[in-house]
Amino acid sequence: MELSNNVAFEIFSWLPAKSICKLKLTCESFSEFSKESTFKTKQAHNLFGRDDTCFFIQPEQTRQGFEKRVELHSLPKEQQSSGIPKNVLTFLSNSACVLASSNGLVLCHTINNNDKLELFVCNPITKSWSFIPTPESLQINYSNFANINLMLDCSRDSPDDFLVFLFENTMDYYFSPKTSYICKVYHGKEGVWKTMERRFFPGGRNMNFDMPVFHNGGVHIISDSGDYFGKSSPFYKPYIMSYNLEDGTSTMLELPREATKDCPAIWCNMGIFNWGKVTSYSNHRSICLVKLSKSAFTIWVLKDYESASWKKVFKVRVKDLGLKEEKDVDVERVGFTVMNGGDLLVFSTENKIYSCRLDDERFKMVEEICKHNCGPNPRFISYSDTLRSCGINAQTMP
Repeated sequence: MELSNNVAFEIFSWLPAKSICKLKLTCESFSEFSKESTFKTKQAHNLFGRDDTCFFIQPEQTRQGFEKRVELHSLPKEQQSSGIPKNVLTFLSNSACVLASSNGLVLCHTINNNDKLELFVCNPITKSWSFIPTPESLQINYSNFANINLMLDCSRDSPDDFLVFLFENTMDYYFSPKTSYICKVYHGKEGVWKTMERRFFPGGRNMNFDMPVFHNGGVHIISDSGDYFGKSSPFYKPYIMSYNLEDGTSTMLELPREATKDCPAIWCNMGIFNWGKVTSYSNHRSICLVKLSKSAFTIWVLKDYESASWKKVFKVRVKDLGLKEEKDVDVERVGFTVMNGGDLLVFSTENKIYSCRLDDERFKMVEEICKHNCGPNPRFISYSDTLRSCGINAQTMP
């Protein structure tokens, strides 16, 4: 049975990019229309919100400049390779720090032996990339990777565009309630940076820009939980700050009382992530909070945004997960993330990576994914393969 081009176009646009690349080798007619920009745009649109199949892992940002290591691993149910060519992975591992990933695109900055920093967005599957003009402030702070606060967002509503957000600290010192950040936005389709009229005011605490959550028209960033404020300060306990991407207002979102009752007196590590699924018909996403403290993982989900109402959905002690480690796990050296809308808690010990099921089907089932060489507290960046364009002036990797 032969399929018309229109029917084939529609069917194949629902396939992941790695499957499309394989089909191109066996079907000449398919190879032709799969090169069309309209097909690439539709495929990226159709796969928006699809479960990630892989994740990047690398040393935490301040160490990445010295260790130059980027690893890519598949999630447990994905036994096949990611489809990313080996030479692309080699290039990223030797020359770049991966900052963010969204709908098939990966945001990176170069790591080299000179003082010049370059930003680029790439699609590892299509071996295409596009350089982004580097703001002068990043060149000045190049030696301090901790000040590179960049985020990537590929909206389903604009499948042929992407946005890069840069938050520039305007103060020369930390722990000041007067600190503010200039927010600059790079539009991939236009190829220019634009500065938001209003600044981001994070409160008094340092913010963890490594794990932003785009939700409810804004970007949400969690603070640290260090013990450097008195109990009378409004910033004594950790919190989330949101920055509205339309009007630039900054709003504090309180964390659940149970999560902060022993902070900052007792060590804890917190992170926020997307929770819930995005489909072609609806968006059921929210925000989840993960806390690692007293050798236990606890997860809360934001049930009502306006009232900051949270619900605890998961708690387990690390020792009860049955990890096959040669020695006890040092929880202060553990990195973690939540993937696929709350289906998986993925975490690392110093040498291994594990996944823990959070869905009802196999709740609390733990699997060892692989070994890793990224040291303590590594950074996770989830990845899904699409044919999404890198924007204007995209070029092909050698």
